[in-house]
Amino acid sequence: MAGKTSRQWVLILGGSKGLGLATARKMAKHGYAICIVHRDRRADMERIEKAFEQIKRDAAKFYAVNADAVKAEKRKEIIAHLGALMEKGDTVKMLVHSIAKGSMKPMNADSGLHLSAQDIEITFKAMALSMYEWVQEVLAAKLQDPDMRVISFTSEGNTRVIPGYGAVSVAKVALEALTRSMALELASLGVKANCVQAGITETGSFAMIPNSEIIKQSAKERNPSGRITTPEDVANTVYLLSLEEAKWITGTIIKADGGESLR
Repeated sequence: MAGKTSRQWVLILGGSKGLGLATARKMAKHGYAICIVHRDRRADMERIEKAFEQIKRDAAKFYAVNADAVKAEKRKEIIAHLGALMEKGDTVKMLVHSIAKGSMKPMNADSGLHLSAQDIEITFKAMALSMYEWVQEVLAAKLQDPDMRVISFTSEGNTRVIPGYGAVSVAKVALEALTRSMALELASLGVKANCVQAGITETGSFAMIPNSEIIKQSAKERNPSGRITTPEDVANTVYLLSLEEAKWITGTIIKADGGESLR
């Protein structure tokens, strides 16, 4: 377990709400140093700062920046600043990708309202490719831990068809493919990469899905426990994947859905 003097950082992309924030809270409680990159409006910052207060108290060290994690120049700036904050012996133990920035447009709609190729490209860039780009940036800066873990979040939309979810589905499938390839090609660097497939979780991003309330009710009925997944359920899974005992798990999808996908 990491302690308050931990030299190990958890870098969370999209850590101001939902799964990313829950993960930050969980990892901070175990004494890791936390770096959160998020993109939020000024009007939301009071809520976010309050959410960060407990994390600051628990974490060995804390650094948060409100910036667009998808932009290359911002990514380089943040990695450079993080490197400057890190003391000798500090490493990035875990990179958690929780960016939810995508289009929920339907394919069958009037011109200008339907899902476009550009919509798909933007969603893919934010929700899949950016994960790989951040990993490569950490490696280029030589900030990685010898036993680095890379975690990203996928969903049942990787195979289940949901109206309006097409662009995100493309991103999730790509995210999983990139994860498998990184697990293979970066293994010699000590990198382990996995996707966590959460069940239906009530987050701001989920609320944007068309007919989300119907989907939520269906998930409750399908789930053996009769409830949907919470962000804390998913954060607990991320923590488990950070442990020494999980170092042989790589290149796979870990379901954290309480059995929701069984039926």
